[in-house]
Amino acid sequence: MQKTINGAIFRKMIIAANKYLDNNQKYIDSLNVYPVPDGDTGKNMSMTFKSAATEVNNCPSNNLDSLGEALGKGALRGARGNSGVILSQILRGMASEIMLQPEITTKSFAKAMKNGSVMAYKAVTIPKEGTILTVIRTMADMAETAAKKHADFEDFFDVVLKTGEEILEQTPELLPVLKSAGVVDAGGRGLLVIFSGMYKGLTADEDYDFETLDDDVDLQIKKNEEFHVNFEDLAEIQFGYCTEFMVININKKTTESDIDRLRERLMEIGDCVICVGDLSLIKVHVHTNEPNKALGFALELGELNNLKIDNMVQQNRELKAKHAAEKANAKPFGMVAVAAGDGITSVFKDLGVDQIIEGGQTMNPSANDIAEAANNVPSDHIFMFPNNKNIILAAEQAQNLTKKYIHVIPTVSIPEGISAILAFNIDGTVEENVEAMKDAMANVASGAVTYAVKDTKIDGFELKQGEKIGLAGGKIVSKDGDVNKTTLDLIEKIMTDDKINITIFAGADIKEDDSTKLQDELVKKYPDCEVTVIPGGQPVYYYLISLE
Repeated sequence: MQKTINGAIFRKMIIAANKYLDNNQKYIDSLNVYPVPDGDTGKNMSMTFKSAATEVNNCPSNNLDSLGEALGKGALRGARGNSGVILSQILRGMASEIMLQPEITTKSFAKAMKNGSVMAYKAVTIPKEGTILTVIRTMADMAETAAKKHADFEDFFDVVLKTGEEILEQTPELLPVLKSAGVVDAGGRGLLVIFSGMYKGLTADEDYDFETLDDDVDLQIKKNEEFHVNFEDLAEIQFGYCTEFMVININKKTTESDIDRLRERLMEIGDCVICVGDLSLIKVHVHTNEPNKALGFALELGELNNLKIDNMVQQNRELKAKHAAEKANAKPFGMVAVAAGDGITSVFKDLGVDQIIEGGQTMNPSANDIAEAANNVPSDHIFMFPNNKNIILAAEQAQNLTKKYIHVIPTVSIPEGISAILAFNIDGTVEENVEAMKDAMANVASGAVTYAVKDTKIDGFELKQGEKIGLAGGKIVSKDGDVNKTTLDLIEKIMTDDKINITIFAGADIKEDDSTKLQDELVKKYPDCEVTVIPGGQPVYYYLISLE
């Protein structure tokens, strides 16, 4: 019977869940309802959980507080796409409870699941039932009930996983689009794969291949020496020299207690002390004002190798000077946009976008990617243009990872992003610009032409794999075997009398002759409109269309 889970077992459960999710990524992707080649749920959940699992794997401590912190930190930093961001909130909520426990019981694990459910729901502005949210909420509710009856984790997991499967099978009844496609919710399935993987890690099934965790001393050193700069307090460096070295060819008289004593002596002369190893090799890291003493202490045990001493006071000066220069060149506002394709990227740069994150439908940037881009803009206020509905939630979560103020303009397409940026007024306030940008994006009719990745029936169309499809307003509105015919039909469906400009971004797979032919046909069909074709170079989409 397994009545408690310690740090070592918890680490094993997370690693097992990561492997199991990675193995099932393609299967989860196959449950995506929309027949667009977007790598969506399975990939996003796998990349998010892999980031969390990596942090847990690399955590130098088996204390649950450290492991819980690593789990939550890794999940948030790696969150990708809507499904990934929601998953990150589930994991962060669970981590907040796990960190408080010396050992995990079924009752505390149930409480952790409840925290994860609550945090996930809070992350979504308008929660939609029949999704991963429904699955985690129902499983968490049952977990609290099961914990009262089952102190043994195997019995507990049996009940919780069975409930998860039952509610997952009900998701098509809660979400009509799932029922019409004949599938269960992909995010819910992904969540069950994760908890099933945890169960595998707990029970150590013989048919499951577990990785063994190696102590990566260099990684421990690196993680402990991270220098997070507070530019307003750079003078507060107590110990000036970052000192690192290895002790090799250790004296025969040296004992394990001598290594412990070395660690104690280093702590007396500095901080951020790492002193790990055995009688074959010792790795040392310390921040101190007396590196000579640190080296002298170590020489009593053996020979020194790979010495490195950095002057952090000088680094402090350089960072402060760099920050002052950046502050002097700061702009009142900055812009970050997500885009793919050389042509589209060039358009955004010409419009004054400071940082462009490569991404889109097939590659959703994480919250950390967005935060890093914002950090590279010399401005405190950043306007963020996701240009894809599956990136908006990650963009909103990026605010938690930076001190910059990120103002997300919820653009769901490249045309909306361009229109919103054109409405920017350097002399306006943040509030005025946000309002103007949202108004501008609302006046754009946009569409996209891509292909169906599988045979399916949706939005009143029977689609065959490889057939060209026109998308507008989140639905399929046209289809044909020919790209240009599909595009013409799409534009006809979304055209209104007030539109005078037609802008087409041609994708990477479109030949110039084909785009020119399309332009000629549009000029004939809409003589009162100005028709512009731009080589966008974007993947996946043959054409992106903007009507204004």
